[in-house]
Amino acid sequence: MNSLIHKIGLGTVQFGMAYGISNSNGITSPGEVVRLLQYAHTAGVDLLDTAYGYGLSEEVLGNAGVNHFRVVSKFLPPDGNLTIEAQVEQSLKRLKVDSLYGLLAHRPLSIVSHPAYWDTLMKLKHDKIIQKAGFSFNTTDEADAVLDTGYMPDLVQVPFNYFDNRFVARLTALHSAGCEVHTRSPFLQGLFFTNPLNLPPFFNEVKSLILHLQSYGDALPGMLLHYCLRQPFIDKVIFGVNTLDQLIANLQMPESAGSLPLLNQQISHEILTPSTWPS
Repeated sequence: MNSLIHKIGLGTVQFGMAYGISNSNGITSPGEVVRLLQYAHTAGVDLLDTAYGYGLSEEVLGNAGVNHFRVVSKFLPPDGNLTIEAQVEQSLKRLKVDSLYGLLAHRPLSIVSHPAYWDTLMKLKHDKIIQKAGFSFNTTDEADAVLDTGYMPDLVQVPFNYFDNRFVARLTALHSAGCEVHTRSPFLQGLFFTNPLNLPPFFNEVKSLILHLQSYGDALPGMLLHYCLRQPFIDKVIFGVNTLDQLIANLQMPESAGSLPLLNQQISHEILTPSTWPS
């Protein structure tokens, strides 16, 4: 596993808000965050993913200390006095840093209708407040709408996992063009570990698949993670944990984790998009 740890980034939304279908622990405590970051740094993880809109995440990270990490954050479309610059200034203050490794548009379509937003990112990059600018995409339609306008990001983040291969062609092209590719949701917010019997009918199409995957037992998390880490077009796989034990387990998974069977089923967009899931 050691040779792949450099491809792992730590997601931090759960440090600022309760997140994930299988999360029964709620928001991670500040003390646990300190322990998580210390272990991650020691293990070789060098990137944190957060966002202005992740509740208290940035503030908790700043209090814990992020000097050992490159930090990627995200901004929301400007609203009133909340300009992109104001959000970035607030993010830097919360994180207690002078600059960001990456800044992504959390709502990328806003840049299509407001090209000046991209100009703002380029200025922040010119002023060395951010190193890389780009987009956090949720759907391929969204990605096409933005990229077809000619914007060439330094960095993109998209969902990717055993069920979700929608972006492969686009990511391969972007990576070949020099764009850094981050993917998220290797565990699909914990859906792969949820007892299918406890899932509502909304998930009927994947219940048997999940049940089969769970037959791999304790090996499943490693197999799911390695499915993503082994993709040559992916630079970082972002995932979140709620406890230090979870992080240790994920980072200690052997590099020899077995391969998952070829998926012969097309999974619906609704299943792949947690924002459409019943609450």
